[in-house]
Amino acid sequence: MPTGELKGIQLPIPLQSYLSKQTASGVRSIDLPDSIRLTFWERLESVSYNVTINDSSRSYRISIRPQGTLQIFVVMFVIVLILELLMLLRSFFSGARMIRKTLRPIAELAETAQHLSTDGVFTPAQLEVLAGKLDDINATRLDTRISLGDTQSELKTLASAINGMLDRINESYRSQVRFVSDASHELRTPISVIQGYANLLDRWGKNDEKTLQESIDAIKDETANMKGLVEQLLFLARGDNNTMALQIERFELSALAVEVLQETQMIDAGHEYASLVRPVFINADKSLVKQAMRILIDNAMKYTPAGKRITISVTQAHNFARLTVQDEGIGISPAAIPQIFDRFFRADESRARATGGTGLGLSIAKWITERHGGHMEVLSRQDIGTRISIVLPTAPEL
Repeated sequence: MPTGELKGIQLPIPLQSYLSKQTASGVRSIDLPDSIRLTFWERLESVSYNVTINDSSRSYRISIRPQGTLQIFVVMFVIVLILELLMLLRSFFSGARMIRKTLRPIAELAETAQHLSTDGVFTPAQLEVLAGKLDDINATRLDTRISLGDTQSELKTLASAINGMLDRINESYRSQVRFVSDASHELRTPISVIQGYANLLDRWGKNDEKTLQESIDAIKDETANMKGLVEQLLFLARGDNNTMALQIERFELSALAVEVLQETQMIDAGHEYASLVRPVFINADKSLVKQAMRILIDNAMKYTPAGKRITISVTQAHNFARLTVQDEGIGISPAAIPQIFDRFFRADESRARATGGTGLGLSIAKWITERHGGHMEVLSRQDIGTRISIVLPTAPEL
């Protein structure tokens, strides 16, 4: 071919020493097809690698079409690309799995803390073990909380759950402390009375029959009161620990109300009793419902003057049975009504002492009612009377 200006590149002289002398100084070029109608593989087949050599007045051109080598490179590139993508996906899923595995204990702790209820009773030792797992928080400082503002966003849910758990633990712990304190106070009174009469007997009762009999009667009364108090405390303790199994049966609530009313009339002739009942069936523990019913009637007896009326009624409305005890007694002040179900609460402390009340009756009645899926209602007016109702789900018709 004629000589002229050649298009292409010439390798640097240092590299030419590694090539053949005949082609080392040649001009190299690559011809690419410019037709847009060709497919990718057809373009590869049309690619040519050229080496142009000058020899005095003539030049020679050597052309090679490396389509086979290029196809191999393309296939290898695709394979490497696919492998890289697979490795990337594997790393992504493996990393996500590792993150989930790492955060699983935190998620489980948060879920446990959120679902922790206050149904159980915690001992101070248990509270110390649980609270001791958190820095700077112990049983004497359960009001300490984790600051959410300084917590990483990923852990705010956990911190909030722990704070909520500590709130419930703190409330349970304080309730338990109050309960133990009140129980100790209540037990101290009959013990002091018994001790006083025992000292009286020791000094003068040995030879004085009147003092002897008075002391014996007082000790018997206080022992009976203390036994009743302990039994009520044990009842509430079993209820708090969920260790009391209910013996559920289907029975007529109105018949049970009439039975309790007749038993009360036999032991109390000082009040006028009336009943207004209709047949209503419920599924419940009969003995516990009877106990709650007796508590309401006993309270009505204690706070109703002699000769006044106490009415027991049983009605049904909207799939609920309503057992109501209404009296014409002294009533309850509006400020005291929200507290009457609190343990050891007495609206009239001096009158409660005189009637032998412990302040636990309505707490027990409320626990029995709620344990059966019901609730209690109170309406009272001072110097007019009080109406307390137990509302329970009715039994399905057979």
